[in-house]
Amino acid sequence: MARRPAAPDDPAAPRANMRVLARLAPFLAPYRWRIAGAAVALIVAAVTVLLIGQALRHLVDDGFARGDGALLDRAFAGLLAVTLVLAAASWARSYLVASTGERVIADLRRAVFDHVVGIEPAAFETTRTGDVVTRLVADTTLLQSVVGSALSMALRNVLLLGGGAALLVATSPRLAGFVALVVPLVILPVLVIGRRVRRLSRAEQERLGEVGGHLDESFANLRTVQAFGHEDEDRRRFATLVEGTWQAALVHVRARATLASLVIALAFGAVAAILWVGGRDVLAGTLSGGNLAAFVFYAVIVASAAGALSEVAGELQRAAGAAERLFEMLALRPAIAVPAVPVAMPRTVRGRVAFYAVTFAYPARPDRPALATLSFTVAPGERVALVGPSGAGKTTVFELLLRLRDPQSGAVTLDGIDVRTLDPRALRGAFALVPQEPAIFSGTLAENIRYGRPGAGDGDVAAAAEAAAVTEFADKLPDGLATIVGERGVRLSGGQRQRVAIARAILRDAPVLLLDEATSALDAESERAVQTALSRLMQGRTSLVIAHRLATVSGADRILVLDEGRLVAQGRHAELVEQGGLYARLAALQFKAEAAA
Repeated sequence: MARRPAAPDDPAAPRANMRVLARLAPFLAPYRWRIAGAAVALIVAAVTVLLIGQALRHLVDDGFARGDGALLDRAFAGLLAVTLVLAAASWARSYLVASTGERVIADLRRAVFDHVVGIEPAAFETTRTGDVVTRLVADTTLLQSVVGSALSMALRNVLLLGGGAALLVATSPRLAGFVALVVPLVILPVLVIGRRVRRLSRAEQERLGEVGGHLDESFANLRTVQAFGHEDEDRRRFATLVEGTWQAALVHVRARATLASLVIALAFGAVAAILWVGGRDVLAGTLSGGNLAAFVFYAVIVASAAGALSEVAGELQRAAGAAERLFEMLALRPAIAVPAVPVAMPRTVRGRVAFYAVTFAYPARPDRPALATLSFTVAPGERVALVGPSGAGKTTVFELLLRLRDPQSGAVTLDGIDVRTLDPRALRGAFALVPQEPAIFSGTLAENIRYGRPGAGDGDVAAAAEAAAVTEFADKLPDGLATIVGERGVRLSGGQRQRVAIARAILRDAPVLLLDEATSALDAESERAVQTALSRLMQGRTSLVIAHRLATVSGADRILVLDEGRLVAQGRHAELVEQGGLYARLAALQFKAEAAA
C-alpha cells in the first residue's frame, strides 16, 4: 500500500512536498522539444524586457537630453522593435507552455485512472468515491494551472530578477546596494508564510473532497433521500460541508493575500526610496537622467519579479499538496497482483471449480471469518446452488472465485490451477457474473449489454437481448436497444436492470456462470422467460447459483448449504428436505409463507 505522507506539521513536509513536483518529470519528458521551445521563447522574452531599459536610457540621454531628433527617432525605433520581439516571444511561450500543460495533465489523469481502476475494490472500502473524483478533477486542475503557467512564470521571473539585479549593479552600484537590502525582506515572508500556505492548501483540498463525496452519495441515492424525506437534513449537512470548505478557503486566501501584499509593499516601498536617492544623485551630477530612468525601470522589474515569485511560490505550494494527493493514489499497490510469472490459462477452460480448506475474514472483522475451512468441488458442467441465511458466506465465495479477494488460508482452483497463480484478468475472462444489484452504466441498452463482450456485433447483442427477455420492454421504447438508460440505469426498473445484466452474461458466453439472485427482481412472467433462457445458457457450462428463494434452485444438480462460512449439508432438494436440518427448516418456512400468500 502507499507510504504514509508527511504530516502537515512535520518540519520536513514543505521540502518533501516541493520535491513531489519533481515526480512530474516522467510526464513532461515526452514533450521535451515543446518545453525546449518554450524555454527559448521565455529567455528571449526575458532578455527583451531587460533591453527595454537600455532603450529607455538611450531615449532619455540621446533623445531628450541632447535635443537631437534623429537620435530620438532611432531610440524610439529600437524601443518599438524590442517591444515587437517581446510580444512574439511572449505569445510563443504562452502557447507552448499552456498547450503542453493541458497535454501533461490529460496524461496524468489517464495514468491515475488507469492505475486506480486496477486496484481491488476492497482497497476503497474506507475511501469515499467523491474524494477519489476530487483528486482526479480538482487536484489535476490545480496542477494544470501550475504546469501550464506558474512554472514558466517562475522561470521568467527568476531570469528577470537575476538579469535585472545584474543590470542594477552595472548601472549604479551605490543604488544597487539599497536594492540588496530589500531582498531579505522579500524572501523572509515567502519562507515563513509560504509554509503555512501549503498546509492550508492541503486542508482546503481535503474539505473539497468531503464535499465531492457528499454530492456523489446524495445524487446516487436521490430516490432514497426523497423517499425518506431526508432533503432538509441533506441540505443542512451539505451546507455545513460547504461552509467548512469556505472557511478553509478563506483562511488560505487570507494567508496568500497577506504574503503577496507584504512582499509588494516592501518591494515598491524600496523602489520609492531608491527613486528619491537617485533623484538627488542626478541633481548632484553623479548620475545621468537616462541611467536613473533605466535603474528605476530595472528596480521595478526586480520588485515585480520578486512579488510575482512570492505569488508563484504560493501556487507551487498548493500544487505540491495536490501532486502529493495524486501520487498517493499512484503509490497504491494492489493486494491482488499479477504474479511475476503467471501460469497460462488453459486454451479450453473446462470449468472445474474447487475450494480446499478456504478460510477468509474481512479486514473489518478479522476475528469473525466469513468462510471457515470451506471445501467443495464443482464438476465441469454441473449446476450447483449455494443457499443459506444472510451472512453465510455465499457472495464471498464468488469474490474469491473472481479473485477480488484472496483467502488467508487454503486454495481456490479453476481446472486444478490455483487462481493466485493466474493473471487476474485472464482468470475473470472465464466467468460471467450476474450480481444481485446489477451495475448499469450511462449509455444505451445495447452498450450496456455489449459490456459483456466489447467486440460483439449488433446481431449478437440483439440475440442476447432476446434470450434475456430485454426485447420485451425494449421494443416498446422509442429507440429500442438504442435507448439511453440514464446514469446508473435510472430510467429502468429493477427487473429491467436485472434482465440487462443477464443479457450481458449471455453475450459474454463464458465457461463458468455465477448467478447471484439473478431473477430476484423479476415478475413471475418475466422470471419464467428468463429461467428458460438461463437453462439453455447453463447447458454444458459450470453454474454456481446463489438463491434465497429455494423454489428457484430445486432443480439444481447439487445444493450446498452454508451457515456461518461452513458447509453444513449438500445434496439435491428432495434429499436435503428429507434429511432435516437447516435447509429443511428454510424450505418449510418459505413454502409455508408462499402458501399463505
